Amino acid sequence: MLAHASWEDPVGVATVSAVVRDLDVDLELAERHRYGDARAFNEVYSRFEDMVYNLSYRLAGNREEAADLTQEIFLRVFRHLGSFGGRSTLKTWIFRIAVNHCRDRLSRWHPPTQPIGEETGEGVAVYADPSRGPEELAVAADDKRRVEEALTRLPQVFREVVVLRDIEGLSYEEIADVLGVRIGTVRSRIARGRDQLRTLLET
Repeated sequence: MLAHASWEDPVGVATVSAVVRDLDVDLELAERHRYGDARAFNEVYSRFEDMVYNLSYRLAGNREEAADLTQEIFLRVFRHLGSFGGRSTLKTWIFRIAVNHCRDRLSRWHPPTQPIGEETGEGVAVYADPSRGPEELAVAADDKRRVEEALTRLPQVFREVVVLRDIEGLSYEEIADVLGVRIGTVRSRIARGRDQLRTLLET
């Protein structure tokens, strides 16, 4: 249900090369944007729109608020993209902007939470699988809905790390970079967040 990839997984040469290539592309986009190429921001928006909306949705627990947050986050990205210097990947940089903006906005006003996936099923991704019967699919949908509803009840500090690690798939190092904390702090928060999430799911 939740990903538990080990933080000790080795980073191979191929992975490092891929990161370097991605960073080159990121820097090129930032430079193009800095010199007035409107297509550069459009490419950034296309690449990261779903990522930012999903993160905002899971942190806010409300569709309308997530849509507003997404637009506000990309306005900040547009304003500051030209200053992106490549000290992290563009993905990590945008995650940092998104988390900080959500944290600031939601600390001032947290909207009434509408359970994720209520009625419309939005936010509950259960795909047709010929090998799975209707009952099994229904159970899977219910499990996912319960996890996402429980996430909205976690304290913000734990919800952030659980979403970033177990849903968005960021490494411990990337999460530390996004949040501006030590890796040990990330690991501690994830452990506590998972424990609290498990307790919520058992009640």
